[in-house]
Amino acid sequence: MTMPFYVSPEQVMKDRADYARKGIARGKSLVALECREGIAIVAENPSRTLYKISEIYDRIAFAGVGKYNEFQMLKIGGVRLADLKGFQYSRDDVTASSLANAYAQTLGQVFTHEMKPYEVEILVASVGATPEEPNQLFHILYDGYVVDEEGFTVLGGQSETISDAIRAEFQEGLDLGAVVRLGARVLAGERDALPASQLEVATLLRSRPARAFHRVRGEELDALLAV
Repeated sequence: MTMPFYVSPEQVMKDRADYARKGIARGKSLVALECREGIAIVAENPSRTLYKISEIYDRIAFAGVGKYNEFQMLKIGGVRLADLKGFQYSRDDVTASSLANAYAQTLGQVFTHEMKPYEVEILVASVGATPEEPNQLFHILYDGYVVDEEGFTVLGGQSETISDAIRAEFQEGLDLGAVVRLGARVLAGERDALPASQLEVATLLRSRPARAFHRVRGEELDALLAV
C-alpha cells in the first residue's frame, strides 16, 4: 500500500504566502498619503485604461496591486456589496471598515482553502466629512490580514524601501500638491522622476459634496507635479 505524501499545514501556509508575495512583488507599487484636503493615492501605472484606483462608494476608494484580474474581481464585489447595503439600509451604513472586513474574510478564505492564493494587496480608503473626523486607510494583505494605517501606506513592489523613503519626508499638514510630488518621487526610487504619463493619481477630497472621489489627470496633474 502506497503511503500518501504528507506536507505539514505550516509548510503549506508558508508556501502559499511565499507564492503570493513573489507575485505581488513583481508588480508596480502604490502609495496613499493623507493631506490637508483629504487623501491622495498615487500609483505607477502607464496604462490609460486599466485602473488600479477606483471609487467604491460616496467617500470610499479602492486600490489594488498585484494580479489585475484578481483585484478587479474584488473591486466589483465591493461595489455590489456597498450598493446593496446602501439600498437596503442607509448610505451612512456603508463604511470603509465594513468593506475592509468583508475583503479580509474573502481573502482569508481563499488563502486557507483554495489551492492558489490571490496575488494581491488592496487598500480601502475613506475620507472624513470634516477635518475633525479622521480619515481611514485599511491595507488588506493577500491572506486577509488587515492593517489600519495612519498618515500613509504602501502597497506592493518594494514596499519597505518606499515606506522608509516616505517616513523620512512625510509630515502631517502637507497640502495635496506636496503629497502627490512625494508619492511620485518615492515611486521612482533611484530612477528619474516619473512623468505624469507614468502615473495614476486619484484623490478623496473632503470639500467635494457627496462623492469625494476624483481622478486627477491631464493639466491638473501636471500642475500638481510642478514644483
